[in-house]
Amino acid sequence: MTDPRIRPATPDDVGAMVRLVHDLAAYERAPEQCVLTETMLHERLFGERPALFAHVAEVDGAVVGLAVWFLNFSTWDGVHGIYLEDLFVDPAHRGTGLGHALLTRLAQVCVERGYSRMQWQVLDWNTPSIEFYESLGAVDLADWRTYRLAGEPLRALGSPS
Repeated sequence: MTDPRIRPATPDDVGAMVRLVHDLAAYERAPEQCVLTETMLHERLFGERPALFAHVAEVDGAVVGLAVWFLNFSTWDGVHGIYLEDLFVDPAHRGTGLGHALLTRLAQVCVERGYSRMQWQVLDWNTPSIEFYESLGAVDLADWRTYRLAGEPLRALGSPS
């Protein structure tokens, strides 16, 4: 059964979503790295060729949580999966089941569409989230390391010689 507090994001939710993403960046101790604007998020979610998707958690008409995701692909399984970019619930609404409900809805999307997995990252110091994810049956891919190419190294590699 789908939780009525969880629904796909709409253009009217973008302002609240941007606020929540900035709150997440502060929680993750990197607020200066978050440059997301309403225009940017609106275009990515609702523009001509959206490749980003989102669900929100709503309580009493206010967006208080979000799950922002996109498709990945497993060449081994031969099917898509969901990569969960951000999961965040406003601290005042934690412990109410909204995080669980957001993940449940994404799991339902996976099952409905035949996707083989849902994957995400969590900071190693974020013990409450790690314990929450593991309580759902998620496993730590400890043998895998995450790499990122950004900024000047990305421009250097991607620029014509």
